[in-house]
Amino acid sequence: MPRPLRQRILITGASSGLGEGMARRFAAMGRDLALAARRTDRLDALQEELLAAHPGIRVETAAMDVDDPESVARVVPELVARLGGLDRFVVNAGIGKGASIGTGKAWANRAVLHTNVLGAHAQCEAAMEVFRAQGAGHLVLVSSVASVRGMRETRTAYGASKAAVNALGEGIRSDVWGTGITVTTLLPGYIATDINVGRRGPFTVDLDTGVDALIAAIEKEPVRAFVPAWPWTPIARLLRVLPLSVVRRLT
Repeated sequence: MPRPLRQRILITGASSGLGEGMARRFAAMGRDLALAARRTDRLDALQEELLAAHPGIRVETAAMDVDDPESVARVVPELVARLGGLDRFVVNAGIGKGASIGTGKAWANRAVLHTNVLGAHAQCEAAMEVFRAQGAGHLVLVSSVASVRGMRETRTAYGASKAAVNALGEGIRSDVWGTGITVTTLLPGYIATDINVGRRGPFTVDLDTGVDALIAAIEKEPVRAFVPAWPWTPIARLLRVLPLSVVRRLT
């Protein structure tokens, strides 16, 4: 069965990094966009850029704080109404700061868990309410290869938060199995963005390469995809079976 064209796409965390990159790629593909983030000055600049480069598309923007569930519940339906409907929702907003557990940086780890878990949940609630009402849609959750195993130091809370995102996505997928709603979980490897400055490991790819791989995966609408597929699909398989003594050295 051919996949439906997802013309109207909402992307959170669209003011920088992967979200901004995905917005540019989808705009070049002629898609209509709703872009949400906390930094509206950057969103406004991106909107102006995209409309100038691709005058045939629609680009709607709004300030939204995923840490505030009321903000998400209010802004998402407003953006959907302005866009004229919704075909795909990309749960991308997240943060990456953190520290080793028990080193006096509990506030940073708590912030990661709050934004990446509860923020993702708030976005899924809003997106799925729209999709359930119309009986169709594509929910995309941006997780991380860091979710495959427990990670040390600055990645401990981050990896745990993304493991929760994986479970959230799978639970939603099970709940809507056999309906017109598709759920995809993406697990990027190391892509050079501001979120992982100082924590980039081997096989890091530049932002353009990473975004191209993300878009290609999203368009295929798989259940799960490691991005870029090479080398992260085989690496993820290894991470699952290697002893922790080896994993901690690799990560």
